[in-house]
Amino acid sequence: MRRADHHPSRRTFLDVTGAMMAAGLAAGCTSDSAQPGRHAPAASAPGATPVPATGRHQAGITLPQPAQPNLLAVVADLDDTVAPGPLLAELGEAIRTLTAGTDTRLLGLPPGDLTVTVGVGPRLVRAAGASLPGATDLPRFSRERIAPRARGGDLLIQICASDALLLPVVAAMLVDQAGDRIRERWRQSARRGANVSVGNGLTAPRNPLGFIDGIVGPHTAAEQQRDLWLAGPPAVAGGTIAVLRRMELDLPRFAALSVAEQEAVFGRRRASGVPLSGGSAASGPELGAKTPDGRYLVPVDAHARRAHSTVVGVGHMLRRSYSTDEPAPGLLFISFQNDLRTFTATLTHMDTSDALLPFTTTTASATFLILPGFDRQRPLGSRLFG
Repeated sequence: MRRADHHPSRRTFLDVTGAMMAAGLAAGCTSDSAQPGRHAPAASAPGATPVPATGRHQAGITLPQPAQPNLLAVVADLDDTVAPGPLLAELGEAIRTLTAGTDTRLLGLPPGDLTVTVGVGPRLVRAAGASLPGATDLPRFSRERIAPRARGGDLLIQICASDALLLPVVAAMLVDQAGDRIRERWRQSARRGANVSVGNGLTAPRNPLGFIDGIVGPHTAAEQQRDLWLAGPPAVAGGTIAVLRRMELDLPRFAALSVAEQEAVFGRRRASGVPLSGGSAASGPELGAKTPDGRYLVPVDAHARRAHSTVVGVGHMLRRSYSTDEPAPGLLFISFQNDLRTFTATLTHMDTSDALLPFTTTTASATFLILPGFDRQRPLGSRLFG
């Protein structure tokens, strides 16, 4: 497989898999390119409930709930001569055996709540149908410093688990499965903070800036049907659109602000997530609420206002924010929505005057059609690519 210059070799991966912390950041693959072997399922890690890989939707989006704390995203391109259908079917079968714990390449590690989610980029979607959801590239926005290899891509492999040790091992197996048919662009390890209750039975983690993140979103089945899952055409029904944005954060400059100034940037209380307009964290801000002297309680440039779906005129995103420390301290932002305009219109609206954006610099960006769910009768990607 052709790899970006900054990634270690296969030998490097084998040399470091014995060390847990090094393995969490390693990038490589094994020398075994055979089909996955099978044995009796390994026991699940304590407290980690297994997540079925098959079904109407791929795992790793709304299941499990809450999301696992560790993530590894691998973005790659397909060789121009490769047909996507057979490769995706192979990856789907490998995912099924890995998550079931019946793949010998898992080296006896219990899969626990391991999930693997696969998406395809706009170039591949356009080849299947120019008008299909997911066929549109992300536009460029302000505050970007993105190398060519970190923009776009043909294939997303999102691996999540409670056990961080699983992530590089599973990535190595799947990358080795693909072999020379793919060329890796970039990968990112990331993690989520502990979940905090925000009311209405919902929880959300804090982001690296100390604020509770991802409070607003399509939480109920009806909301997810409206804003998250694609309803058609049949080739993509049950899938969704993902956006990935890796950002560096100016943590020292943000930390130098007073708590009140930080809260004005977000439009929420740092400790509780409650909007500056009052109420509860889950109830959302009252954007029309004002002080006696006529000032908005939620400032006009606060993130909670500029990114609010009713202000922008779009649906909700299922948003996930993960902390990163390599290549620089920052954030990996992932959103899932059934219309790419939900993201693009929101960021365009934020670009004009969102008080949070000056503390961010985007260093990687991509969008993918997350394929519909699969099973043994319907291989991964078969409805789109045959």
